[in-house]
Amino acid sequence: MTAGELLTMLARRLRHLRGQELQPFGLTPAQSRALATVARSTHRDGEELRLSGLAERLGIAPRSATEVVDALQEKGLVQRAPSPTDRRATALSLTAEGRQLIGRLRAAMAQASREKADDMFSVLSQQQRDALTELLRTVAQHDPAAPAE
Repeated sequence: MTAGELLTMLARRLRHLRGQELQPFGLTPAQSRALATVARSTHRDGEELRLSGLAERLGIAPRSATEVVDALQEKGLVQRAPSPTDRRATALSLTAEGRQLIGRLRAAMAQASREKADDMFSVLSQQQRDALTELLRTVAQHDPAAPAE
């Protein structure tokens, strides 16, 4: 297998584990990502998040963003409201229940992610983990689409 194939396989494994961790919260991974994105935008001064912005930030089609927000709204976690700056647009925000859940979710996911990663990489020595982390950081920071200097 190539490095890319191996990374894809490990990413799928991590995504599956994350899905299991989200089950007690009644969320899918897509809903969790959307909820976190709405929460981040809510904390920025004066920033308004619309469906199109959510779709762009998540790298998904606008139709998919609508479906995810519909599900979050049904759960009482996000709300849509007319934009104060453009009456044709709709702004997204967390409900009180959404704010409460995102706090619990962040704490639980941080702990679970550390534990799952520790389990996954337990076959490596600490020196190998450090080397792998550094290699992945180097690859992650490299943007082949960036113009050459």
